[in-house]
Amino acid sequence: MEYTYDASMFKETFEHEYTYIKGFMRNTHRFADRPAVTCTQRERTWSYAELNQEVNKLANALLADGVSKNEVVTYQLLNSVEFVFSYLAPQKLGAINSPINFRLSPGETAYILDDSKPAVYIYDAEIKEIALKALEMASHKPRRILMVDITGNAKVPEGHMKMADYLAGQSEKEPQTGVRPHIYDENTRLYTSGTTGRPKGVPLNNINDVLSAHDVAMHFPLSPVDKTMNMSPWFHRGGIHSGGPNPTLYVGGEVVILRYFHPKTTLELAEKYGITFLIGAPPMLKMLHDSQLKSPSDLSRLKGIVTMGAPLEREDCIKYQKVLTPNIFNGYGTTEAFWNTFLRPYDLPGMAGSAGRSCTDDDMAVVKVYPDRRAEPDDVVAKDGTEVGEIIVKAPAKTTYSYVNNPEESEKVFYKGWIYIGDMGTWDEQEFVTVVGRKNDMIVSSGENIHPVQIEEILNQHPGVKESVVVGVPDELRGEAVTAYIVKADPALTARELNKYCSNHPMLAAYKKPRYYRFIDELPYTATGKKKHFVVKAMAAEDQKNGLLER
Repeated sequence: MEYTYDASMFKETFEHEYTYIKGFMRNTHRFADRPAVTCTQRERTWSYAELNQEVNKLANALLADGVSKNEVVTYQLLNSVEFVFSYLAPQKLGAINSPINFRLSPGETAYILDDSKPAVYIYDAEIKEIALKALEMASHKPRRILMVDITGNAKVPEGHMKMADYLAGQSEKEPQTGVRPHIYDENTRLYTSGTTGRPKGVPLNNINDVLSAHDVAMHFPLSPVDKTMNMSPWFHRGGIHSGGPNPTLYVGGEVVILRYFHPKTTLELAEKYGITFLIGAPPMLKMLHDSQLKSPSDLSRLKGIVTMGAPLEREDCIKYQKVLTPNIFNGYGTTEAFWNTFLRPYDLPGMAGSAGRSCTDDDMAVVKVYPDRRAEPDDVVAKDGTEVGEIIVKAPAKTTYSYVNNPEESEKVFYKGWIYIGDMGTWDEQEFVTVVGRKNDMIVSSGENIHPVQIEEILNQHPGVKESVVVGVPDELRGEAVTAYIVKADPALTARELNKYCSNHPMLAAYKKPRYYRFIDELPYTATGKKKHFVVKAMAAEDQKNGLLER
């Protein structure tokens, strides 16, 4: 390729220097004495220099174990400083760090171990039994197995080693590897939350990790004086990349670790540590709101609360802005490409319920749906806020447009630079998109396509309803019948009352009205705060057989 200038030095420097770990390393000397990570349980803070020393210990230990470029280090950890070590250390070797969900079953964990074939597997002592069963079930056997025990009291299984012992005596100096990183090298591997089936490996390269950090720096905005506390687990994209270790350590801010989410404790810690950004799923905001009303904490240093994983309903948003902070942010996206649309405080509460407009570096569209083929990216539905289609996004900075070991799924999802993520929605003239459900969550009743989210929002407006999930159950006459699973806010609530409410609601067509109800104590959510419709759908089929659904 011909250029109008000599591009050789730019390419040489950019392609090998513009990596995530280089960004972190800049902060280890310019912000050497500034706090990088604070553990609220241990009540200990690591400066950037101290954090780097601990990361180097792990990197040197991994190097001594023969971990090399493109090998995988899988870690199944609750939020902890050891999670941060595990995120950063492999990148110093050109290896791939891969956090996975600590809530997975042994079989799901074994599936991921066999899929990624990690050289090293690190697990939390709290999930020791799951880890042991997973290792027994997996065909792949990691060379090194480490247990993180923040209490110091857990018994180490035979053949395993505590991370603290693994790091003891290791050099704090930079590991000498001879590896030359490249911007296209895979440095992080995440796994989807499995809303539709088995988790899929999502490879991220250095450009993706760096520009995901830039995206947060732009959209919060996030700066070196900020203190973030992500209320969600870090192992998913919304955890590690939205105010978790990735952006905060890249810009030089302080990550405050929340190991367990409890609303009152979270608010007390926000006051104690002067948190500037709280991050979490919408259900967490509901709990924070209720707790703050009962026992207020000083949130005056809070610049905002960022949420993602589900839409914010208008009435909820108004309550949160009044009680918690006027600055509520809501991002919508995927494991594959982080968030792709964003609602800022000035969009709310007016555009609450929508997922916002595309992020600064992204594009989005809503395309038509055909039974036998995929719509082209320019085959869009009307921008009228009514016609429903499939939401597609283009995020060239934050995705590799591929899955690990899964070309079939890659072909289904990635097309012409766009990601067909399977969400259904509408958009308006200003290109605000509103999600109405998953493609495979759609209920087809008497030939009509019914999207659960609309019905859920209407049910949630009833004062006796705390939460709801709507699914379809088999019906001889209609094909599927709309069924609502309800968590009560009012113990006296009945199916009869809800049936009357839905029948009289001006925004709910008769064919969309639930024909069955079931009251349960809690709804199943993924780690990213999305309702597991597929789990409830399977539950509903069984409940129908057993006569447990109410009319």
